[in-house]
Amino acid sequence: METSRLPLSSSIRGKLISSGYTSLSSISSVSSTDLARDVDITEDEASEILKMANQITGSSSCYGRSSSLVNGAKNAWDMLHEEEALPHITTSCSDLDKILGGGISCRDVTEIGGVPGIGKTQIGIQLSVNVQIPREFGGLGGKAIYIDTEGSFMVERALQIAEACVEDMEEYTGYMHKHFKASQVQMKPNDILENIFYFRVCSYTEQIALVNHLDKFISENKDVKVVIVDSITFHFRQDFDDLAQRTRVLSEMALKFMKLAKKFSLAVVLLNQVTTKFTEGSFQLALALGDSWSHSCTNRVILYWNGDERYAYIDKSPSLPSASASYAVTSRGLRNSSSSSKRVKMM
Repeated sequence: METSRLPLSSSIRGKLISSGYTSLSSISSVSSTDLARDVDITEDEASEILKMANQITGSSSCYGRSSSLVNGAKNAWDMLHEEEALPHITTSCSDLDKILGGGISCRDVTEIGGVPGIGKTQIGIQLSVNVQIPREFGGLGGKAIYIDTEGSFMVERALQIAEACVEDMEEYTGYMHKHFKASQVQMKPNDILENIFYFRVCSYTEQIALVNHLDKFISENKDVKVVIVDSITFHFRQDFDDLAQRTRVLSEMALKFMKLAKKFSLAVVLLNQVTTKFTEGSFQLALALGDSWSHSCTNRVILYWNGDERYAYIDKSPSLPSASASYAVTSRGLRNSSSSSKRVKMM
């Protein structure tokens, strides 16, 4: 349940959300002293907030808790069939799709991280286009939400990739059904751009507020099948001095993304930056936000350079083996790597 349910002034509600207390359960789990310190309010105010939160969560849990647990049970056999039937979003790179089990899986939260220039944003844009491939072409026929925290989304690049996607579908139609005309592909590049819901986020408070709003937005736009955050890291590396508070805020956010993925059967893709980490007497590159964050996502993919070629490595997944595959960023988007795909700056 959301903090917005509490009958509080907008200023105190804003302080709670900014401090990471975005749900009633997160409020109920701390003492009044800790709450007062974190939110910068008096202890009497904190006690009153805790009292209200406990009353609401208590009344909600009194009804139907045992029945919801029983009714929510599934057997492992049904779960296996559900997982095997889950759709995937192709990356347009068959080698990368192969190690991902067919592409980016729906109902999962996938983190993709790497150094600047490795192609994180390119992958994000590619997925926002590919999720719209019609079902008759093996796609999901969905829409995309693109949350841009860094200002790195390029609509011109999205148009390039959309044009290439339409051309690929026309080529596929002509190859598989020679008696059809290529013009039977109804989707146009401008249709693809219209189905990318773009949000520019300029602070961590805006990011928290938007994530809290996503449930309602997706309920009103049920065709959304992928949520991309580019990047999850940016504002939380700039604006936070209190690491404990940052960890709590990010944990709450990760939990919301997991719930969205399960509730709406969509894919959540979180792009991440890298930082230096002192390990075994030397500094090494590691994905940002620390070890605690690494447990917040279902799958973790690390992008890296090997000479002049880009590679993706499955670092963590409950269902996929560790593996790596090369990929290339071309003018048409992501593709299989080749000997001619050298390290060049796109756009």
